[in-house]
Amino acid sequence: MPPLELYDRPDCPYSKRVRRVLDVLSVDYEEVVVPESRDDRNELESITGQRGVPVLVDDTHSDGFIADSGEISTYLKDNYSS
Repeated sequence: MPPLELYDRPDCPYSKRVRRVLDVLSVDYEEVVVPESRDDRNELESITGQRGVPVLVDDTHSDGFIADSGEISTYLKDNYSS
């Protein structure tokens, strides 16, 4: 299974919430820290159509990504808990 990618910002409380869930569930992921300025988040926009964080990219998800911290947390608990 390809690793998950988490597009986030270190100072974002929503990103911190998702990282905490990933760590508690011991899920491997690659963190991609996006630029602070939303104007500089072209890579993220090309993947998701948006510039906000956090975004979890998971090829097994029907859309390929999830862009809401609450939805990400629920998805991880439903699909990655042992």
